[in-house]
Parts: sequence; structure tokens; C-alpha cells
Amino acid sequence: MPYIALPPADPTPDTPLVVAWHLLDPPRSEEAMAAALPLNGLNSWRVYLGLPMTGDRMLPGGPEALMKLAMEDAVLNVFEPLTRQAVAEFPAALAELRSLLNAHGPLSVVGGSIGSMTALRLLTETAVEVDRVALVSPAVQLSALVDANSRMFGMPYAWTDESRAVADRLDFVARAAEIERPLLMVIGDEDDRDGFRDPAQRLWAALPEGSSLVAIPGMGHALAEEPGLEAAPQTAHAAQVDAIVTDWLSR
Repeated sequence: MPYIALPPADPTPDTPLVVAWHLLDPPRSEEAMAAALPLNGLNSWRVYLGLPMTGDRMLPGGPEALMKLAMEDAVLNVFEPLTRQAVAEFPAALAELRSLLNAHGPLSVVGGSIGSMTALRLLTETAVEVDRVALVSPAVQLSALVDANSRMFGMPYAWTDESRAVADRLDFVARAAEIERPLLMVIGDEDDRDGFRDPAQRLWAALPEGSSLVAIPGMGHALAEEPGLEAAPQTAHAAQVDAIVTDWLSR
């Protein structure tokens, strides 16, 4: 699994560990995510993991192959297997990271868009102990995301019983009772309303007391400029998100 690890200023075995997953929009790699949200204000290890089917683990055929799979069936070919594999491989990756970095302090997680769905699956489908959670441009209701993408691209998605079952499983508004800790969600006020902003509002209303929802004026869905594969200068909106997430994780 490809990763980028940024060290704390004063590492000790008890230093906290923050693990982040990137978006499918920019930043769409671990290098780009580390540049967009370096979280330099935290005295912790910050580790950015590459998601399956992206970056160095791109399918044969590159981004075009991933797009082809998404056009054939975004739910069953991309969203479900990508997040499922990311969660399944995480416990072993975490154990190895703790050993390699000598980082045995509390674990917090950060996810952007599909990385947020990965983080939510980790919270609800595993026994991994997580301290704090921050979600950025979060994908929290798969059916709303897919329907919004269908409208955007003018290609209606043909729901089946199988894909509806997946969407029900990846509907974290409906599963909010399974989320036992407060979350931070940061959204752009120019992100898609039906696919991202309204679902985030619905989830926030159902979350435990102490959860926070912050909207960034003028920000869309992405946190970096295209193509979003390499490390790039931090945008003004990403800098705002970086400060908000750093404050949340430092509490």
C-alpha cells in the first residue's frame, strides 16, 4: 500500500497517529492529499494512504479503465469494492505503520469524499479503536451521491436489488446510531447540494452531541487543482480546511 508519512516535531512512542484517505477528485493521491492537508500544526504522525484502484494502484489501462468501470456500474464496480478493500486492508496496515514509525498513541482518521465513506465504514464495520474523526467534502449517503452524479453527467444509473442493498449499507444517515463518537464535517458551500451538502446536514443532525459541521464559503468539492495527482501548492480553501481539521484533531 503506498503511503506518505509526515513526522511530528517531537516523536515519542506515545505520539498520536493520524491516518488520512484522499478523494477521487483532486487531491486524488496520497502525495496530493499530504500537500493539500499537511496538518502541520499537529504534533503527531500524519500518514496519507493511497486508496485501491487509484494512484500507484491504478488499474491496468489507467484512469480511463476506472472511468469505464464507473460508467458500467459505479456502485458495484467502484464505490463498494474500493471502500471495502480500503477498510479490509487497514488493520494490517495500521499494525505495520505503528511498528515502522514507532507510533503507538491514539489513532485519528481523516477522509475526503470517498475517503470519508472509507472512514465511516471503518467506524461502523471494524473494531479498530479511533479517537477523533474529521470528514471533508464527505460522501455519507451513497444513493444521493450516485443520483447527483447521474444528473451531472446526464447518465441515469440503473439501480438493481444488489446495488440498492449496497446503497442501504453505505447510507450513514440511516446508520447514524452506529456512530458513537462526535465527528467533524467540513463542506464547501458550493459543493453539490443533493449529493453532498444536504446529506451532510442530515447526518450532522443525527450525530452525537458535540459533532461539528463547518461550511467553507466559495469552496466546491475538490481541495486541489487538477490534475490532483502530484504534490501542489496548497489552495486558499485547502488552507482553511487544514486549519479547521488541525484544530479539531488537536482537542
